[in-house]
Amino acid sequence: MSAKVDLTGKVAVVTGGGGILCSTMAKALAGCGAKVAILDLKQESAQKVADEIKAAGGAALGLGANVLDIESLKAAEKQIRETFGVCDILINGAGGNHPKGTTSSEKLALEDITNPVPGKVSFFDLDPAGIGFVFNLNFLGTLLPCQVFCREMALKGGGTVLNISSMNAFRPLTKIPAYSAAVARHSSSSTMRVSPCSPAMSGVGIRVNAIAPGFFLTNQNRTLLTNSDGSLTARGSTILAHTPMGRFGTPDDLTGTLLWLVDNDASGFVNGTVIPVDGGFAAFSGV
Repeated sequence: MSAKVDLTGKVAVVTGGGGILCSTMAKALAGCGAKVAILDLKQESAQKVADEIKAAGGAALGLGANVLDIESLKAAEKQIRETFGVCDILINGAGGNHPKGTTSSEKLALEDITNPVPGKVSFFDLDPAGIGFVFNLNFLGTLLPCQVFCREMALKGGGTVLNISSMNAFRPLTKIPAYSAAVARHSSSSTMRVSPCSPAMSGVGIRVNAIAPGFFLTNQNRTLLTNSDGSLTARGSTILAHTPMGRFGTPDDLTGTLLWLVDNDASGFVNGTVIPVDGGFAAFSGV
């Protein structure tokens, strides 16, 4: 890790910490001296990351927690506070899409209405329950952790919240209308996915910012972007053709921005903003 700040004595909580991107963030925070609590819906995934951090000499705690269940979050917060102390840094990484909020085709065709194909999902076939799940996961899944962890953070005198947004909040994508709407509805001016834990919390000393990753290969999107032999799908090829840097991001590409935003010495006057880390995708018109 080339980028490094001093987080000695800080307590960091990472939701969705068992995933590819957020586990890397958790390890980066631990590598800078923070005591890190990894929260994930799958306790075994959280524990695996915690074990890897401890094996490297860091302090970590892996907990199963559901970001849509406030009692689950309260139980996790109590255990973290009793083990490490009050949270100083909250990374809201839990989020994502759901197959029931996804269409089969990039564009709606008249035939989808007049002659529907069994198993093909058009806009008119989207499951309201699936859409509701995506909205709740991406909005309430950020709001509830903020309610639980920021209370003690405020009483302590301040802290930092970093929400993991998406470049999809800047530019809506095809086939995933539920996710596109879910991240876009969090926008307040340009503060994508910051509003569930508002920059107004600076009144109690809490800064709130976000990182908007571009296209990174994760467990959720790997089969959409690459074939089983590692070659690009049509969608993957289109994405790279519209990414000026010509590649997908790697988890380590987020580390520098992460550490800058959580370090009060480096970014103490940065509040309520979203930093794209997308290889130029959001800035490229395609021509």
